[in-house]
Amino acid sequence: MFAALPHLSRRRALQGSAAAFVVCGLLLWWLLPVGRNSPEGRMTFSTGVKGAVYETYGKLLRNAAAKDMPDLDIELINSQGSQQNVERVATGKADFTIAAADAVEKYRLDGRPGADRLRGCARLYDDYVQLVVRRSSGIHEARDLRGKRVAVGQPRSGVRLIADRVLKAAGLRLDKDVTALPSGIDTAPELLRRGEIDAFFWSGGLPTTSVRELSEGLAIRLVPLGDLVDALHKLGGASRYYRAAVMPADAYPRAQQNAAVPTLAVANLLVTTDRADPELTEGLTRTVIDSRDHIGLRVHAAQLVDLRTALYTDPLALHEGARRYYRSVKP
Repeated sequence: MFAALPHLSRRRALQGSAAAFVVCGLLLWWLLPVGRNSPEGRMTFSTGVKGAVYETYGKLLRNAAAKDMPDLDIELINSQGSQQNVERVATGKADFTIAAADAVEKYRLDGRPGADRLRGCARLYDDYVQLVVRRSSGIHEARDLRGKRVAVGQPRSGVRLIADRVLKAAGLRLDKDVTALPSGIDTAPELLRRGEIDAFFWSGGLPTTSVRELSEGLAIRLVPLGDLVDALHKLGGASRYYRAAVMPADAYPRAQQNAAVPTLAVANLLVTTDRADPELTEGLTRTVIDSRDHIGLRVHAAQLVDLRTALYTDPLALHEGARRYYRSVKP
């Protein structure tokens, strides 16, 4: 006969059960996606003119965010550009947007509603100021626009703000010295093609599809503007955000004929307000940085988004959620 095995004591049995429970808990913690909850609900993002860089960037960012935050529904709404974008976010008509730093600063300096609530999430990429004319045109610098028909962007666009300041720096007045048309990048190229305008202003990332496509069917030039930086800075206010820049020769090869063009640049910011949920803001900021290369395949300017400089959102203070993100990835 076999000897009977000794019975486990109650204490040893309880210890064994506890150990098994701990092991199962650790396995579940390792296998299941617990921890940070994905933001959920609905969020509105104000983009820009149809077919322009802001709209394209917004669509690509929404697609990237859908993977990172699947329970979040992002609605994109078109706008005239930076000035309208800032106003929408500041007054609660949109939750997030992209806007140029000069438009943000102007809104703040003018003391507009909700200006004190604006916050930055990331410095994105630079807009390059582009003054486009036919190659045969006699316009070789900004002051040559006197008496000309010029598309200066829609009233609440960043382009309108820049065009007005560039003309002032060149000694001209938008409401007196040029025939100003309120046309943006969605219509201005066709107006130039048909000979209904002599020039148009645009401010956007490089290259802008509409300008590139125009250059492939019409002989155009980009007028140098880089010599106006000092005059712009003397205007004060938001003009301090313009800096000298160079459009590389390969931005628009046919238009530039293998020559770089000195011009002006201004930074774009991802903007929200202190009302935005910190968890959502942290998640969206993370998506902006993590999706840089993917978005950059379509919006080449987005390739310049850099973690080392993204947190410098002057003139806006960082949103607390964005600050959490940058702290989490700090080396």
